[in-house]
Amino acid sequence: MPEFSRAGRDGDVLAVVVQNGPAVEFFDAVSDRCVGTVRTLAEPHELCFDPAQRLLWCTMTYRSGFYHANSGRRTELTVIDPDTRRIVEVVDLAPEHAPHGLALDAARGRLYVSVEGSGARSGGVVVIDTRTRRPVGRIDTDAPGSHWVAIDAAGRTGYVANKEAPFVSVLDLERETLTAKVEVPGSEGVAVSADGARAFVAAPYNGSYAAAEDRPTPGIKVIDTRTASVVDTLPTRNPVMPVHLTSTGKLLVGEVAVEPEPAPGAVRMAPGRLTVFSAGTHEQSGELEVGLCPLTITSSPDGRIAYVASYASSVVDIVDLETLDRLARLDRPEFGETGAHGLAYIPGPA
Repeated sequence: MPEFSRAGRDGDVLAVVVQNGPAVEFFDAVSDRCVGTVRTLAEPHELCFDPAQRLLWCTMTYRSGFYHANSGRRTELTVIDPDTRRIVEVVDLAPEHAPHGLALDAARGRLYVSVEGSGARSGGVVVIDTRTRRPVGRIDTDAPGSHWVAIDAAGRTGYVANKEAPFVSVLDLERETLTAKVEVPGSEGVAVSADGARAFVAAPYNGSYAAAEDRPTPGIKVIDTRTASVVDTLPTRNPVMPVHLTSTGKLLVGEVAVEPEPAPGAVRMAPGRLTVFSAGTHEQSGELEVGLCPLTITSSPDGRIAYVASYASSVVDIVDLETLDRLARLDRPEFGETGAHGLAYIPGPA
């Protein structure tokens, strides 16, 4: 393991959701040793670290199962102290349910949580005051199942991916209103550039990752945020689920690959790929094989190291983004056969 890529990380930890645990596990960012476990309600999904309050937020999405095959939707967010590794509070969002994605505006003390719709009400984004840890607003997205959410650095505009709708929802966060729908069918991950000029959206999902001949061409749609329109497509070989922007302007993309089974029409998961683009030039700079079905990507604050959680093989790949070498792979029996999900990098206390 190259020592320089881990330099200056003493005291930092990586938090990993173990969906089937159910738990959040914490790993030393230098040694990759597990340093603690917090048991949670079923099923934890995504994580978001708030450096201002020094708390870790975790969405609890279903009681068991998956998006269209679950035994019931949960309504809670779990708030964890990452230093003592204990639960501070469980925040109930009812009647909102199935919280998925998280986006933080630490400067303004707002956490944005995507939720699924129900009955006559569309999916949306619940606004949480991070100081009181209580909901203070709700923004409708006009889509049945809102999943990934990202906001610009100014805290004025939000972008919500809707895998079951033909558009990305654009939200005015100050007025708490839906302001535009950008035509992107079946979107997944979403990220916003540091200057707020571009949003990057994984599309199209189209209801399946099967290797069908008529499957739409996969890629990353680039949205001009000034005009709320798609201005470019970054091609990928496979459908994409997560996207992530590093502090150094690298766009990290998790490609979900499948391969044919002997039975006609059957497929199975194949090793996924971490594909790296420049957010500025849109050029691809490299790729690396990762686990089966990459689901979440995050990076260290300096943009040097990437972390890729692959759900179907339940591993986390740790990647040096300068060399695109795999530094390590977290592969613990506690992760189960499937279950590695949300990630959060937590710098050590000042």
